[in-house]
Amino acid sequence: MEVILRENDAADWVYRGEGAANLVLSYIGSSPLFIGKVMRIRKAPRSDVVTVRSPSALTAHERLLWKDVDELISSSDKEIAGRLFVQHVMKPLLGSKFVDAGMHVLVSTEFLESVEKDIICQRPPWRVDNAQVDTQCDSVLLMSDHSVFSHGNLECSSCISIEIKPKCGFLPNSRFISKETTIKRRITRFEMHQALKLHEEEISLQSEYNPLDLFSGSKERIHKAIKDLFTTPQNNFRVFFDGSIIFGGLGGGAEDTNFGIAKAFEDVLKSFIQANDGLCTESLLTLVAEALTKSGVLNQLLEVQKLDNVDIEGAIHAYYDITSQQCMVCRELGEEQAKKYTSLHSASLNESLRVVRDYLIAATAKDCSLMMCFRPRKDGGSGSEHNTVYLESTKQTFDFKVGNPLHFYYFLNLLRKEPTPPSGIKAGLLL
Repeated sequence: MEVILRENDAADWVYRGEGAANLVLSYIGSSPLFIGKVMRIRKAPRSDVVTVRSPSALTAHERLLWKDVDELISSSDKEIAGRLFVQHVMKPLLGSKFVDAGMHVLVSTEFLESVEKDIICQRPPWRVDNAQVDTQCDSVLLMSDHSVFSHGNLECSSCISIEIKPKCGFLPNSRFISKETTIKRRITRFEMHQALKLHEEEISLQSEYNPLDLFSGSKERIHKAIKDLFTTPQNNFRVFFDGSIIFGGLGGGAEDTNFGIAKAFEDVLKSFIQANDGLCTESLLTLVAEALTKSGVLNQLLEVQKLDNVDIEGAIHAYYDITSQQCMVCRELGEEQAKKYTSLHSASLNESLRVVRDYLIAATAKDCSLMMCFRPRKDGGSGSEHNTVYLESTKQTFDFKVGNPLHFYYFLNLLRKEPTPPSGIKAGLLL
């Protein structure tokens, strides 16, 4: 029998956090179907404009772009199409052990309205001002809760999980990058965004985190990246204890880790990490770096990110060819400058489709989150080579798992607008 969540079911779902496009709720009820699950609900802009739903999830050009994925192009709902994109495109590239495509569950309008009412006081005010639960949806995405282990036979079930948003792990080197935007060859996109946010007073402190450290392959640099994320977590680093957040912001992020926050976090860890006073946090950060190195997830993620080998400044030309529009970029260039892009505009349709597909797949990989979950083994056994890590400083062995919740809305959107950056980084942040 098909499951439909109704108004009286809303009380079993509690606010976990949110991003730009979705709210995340976790389950606290007793139904075996939902235990260990989280729900992703689409948000809608808070305005008087009524959104008209298209009878088809994809436009004609989008169906052409993903023509090799039959289930995707035949979908009539964008949320379902997004899950199918993860299932059939991203999962084979990143690996089934890292990606959970989830499943859709039907919901009533009353359920969504009740959720909106129940969680509004827990959401950051600026998030509330910008968007609300999209009550026009008829389904939500149900996924495994990567912040907890499934209940098993092991005696110890308490766990700590870390959510990281790695961002883009390489500097673009496409020959299509112009002189005006050459800054992106030496400054990471993350750092440019930090400068922009500081300029617009969205943050008061710029993060020292460098994605190039995290993806470097060097255990020392990976550890430095984790420490930098802990020092300035913003919305890029969060920690959960048995599924409840103990560090970092829910929906708005936390700018910096002051002495009080660090001390409180250290105290919580004492029941989990067997280290001397003052060393529990350092031990946990080391554990995260060790597990990231051992899992291989960063190498896999970077490989998919690097499918974007022409940069947006190349992909945009292929995009205009696919849509049979006059290239707006070349139109603003002189004849000599436009010659640089001749190879792109003379490519076959299949080649243009490949360029745009690879760009969009890479964009998805650049904007995903990593969830790492740890559980100490009381027997101290080594367990499986692929899902345990030994922390030398505390003589503890931990089970661990890595999940990769994907933000799949990029698969439909090549042109993403951003606010106008200040002088010095304007050129680097084109799209």
